[in-house]
Amino acid sequence: MAEVFEINIRHLRGLLAIHEHGSITAAGSLVNLSQPALTQGIAKLERQFGYTLFERLSGGMVPTAMGRIVIERTEAALKHLADSAQGLSNVFNNPERLMTMTQLRAFLALADAGSFAEAARSISISQTAVHRAVGDLELVIGTDLVERRGRVVWLNAAGKKLARGARLAVAEIQAALVDLAIDSDSRSELISFGALPLARPFIVPRAMADIAREIPKASFKVLEGNWNELVEPLRDGVIDIIVGALRPHEITDLYQRPLLDDMLVVAAGSQHPLASVERPTMDQLRAYPWIVAPAGSPLRNHWEKVFAEGPRPEAQIECGSVMIIGRLLTDANLLTLLSPDQVALQIRSGLLTQIGGPLEGSRRVVGITTRRSWRPTATQRLFLDKLEQAACERNSNPDLTGTWI
Repeated sequence: MAEVFEINIRHLRGLLAIHEHGSITAAGSLVNLSQPALTQGIAKLERQFGYTLFERLSGGMVPTAMGRIVIERTEAALKHLADSAQGLSNVFNNPERLMTMTQLRAFLALADAGSFAEAARSISISQTAVHRAVGDLELVIGTDLVERRGRVVWLNAAGKKLARGARLAVAEIQAALVDLAIDSDSRSELISFGALPLARPFIVPRAMADIAREIPKASFKVLEGNWNELVEPLRDGVIDIIVGALRPHEITDLYQRPLLDDMLVVAAGSQHPLASVERPTMDQLRAYPWIVAPAGSPLRNHWEKVFAEGPRPEAQIECGSVMIIGRLLTDANLLTLLSPDQVALQIRSGLLTQIGGPLEGSRRVVGITTRRSWRPTATQRLFLDKLEQAACERNSNPDLTGTWI
């Protein structure tokens, strides 16, 4: 299978032109390629994708089934490029038509690395070549894309816009290569996603383990963080999925798919005086110091709602690390709010305990968030199915995670 940056964008434009007009002769003039050059370009694409992309019929050229896959992905890729370049250029009406994969590769490497030296190392070319490719791209756009201060480089507003479109375009072409991989047993694919806290204890690792067994060559890139830290990487195409608590409102460019409900509980060390109290009163809960989530977080907001009426208990410790919180609970008579899944192992081992039942009004929906424009590959669809299966397993057998909601 070819590497994505080996694909020629002009050849892809020729592919779309042939599909639209049914002949190489008509298509060649639209992409400024001679008929022999475009014929060779399509033949090269067919070698790179591993399939015949067109049937040569008396009435014209018709895409094969595999050709339609490449055409659909290419249309999406070039639309991402066009949208990201719109409004940036004062030189060309359609600057995306002049971009090359060499330019995009160098530009994205620079965006990721933050310096020309690191970008050059990451893609194994010279710094001069990176400078030249990014400079040529800026000439095509007609504006600066990066700001330089010594050896440090960062994207300006135009650069960020173009980088988002370029990443999404490259991802579409990569998806076409993966979809058409000739031998699925030897197929390798990177699944990039973000994991919010509620998904980390069970759903995510269960789905990853299933994929690892069924597709040994599949690999994962997992980013951990909160919603605000992961949503822009999702939009930029750095990751394709966020798994965790869904937002309680519609988001224009994102799609949210619910998987299961989660309710918060009060957690404490097994030595805590309230450990044996089946239904603690609010006064009993106020009598002990608490570990609370950082201000402004959903978990902190839930804690504030619990104690909205009457005095709040002492918030002795503010912390967002479940690992630190678990240790603190075993060593001191503290209370905290958590999802049972997050402390399931400690509960099963007897180190921690749940105080009372699930809290009223603390329901949170856990699910999957993706870009609305995203179309998963076969492996990515399988991963989504495995996440849904893990959620169903969790719902039907709460003891898997130590939860008794």
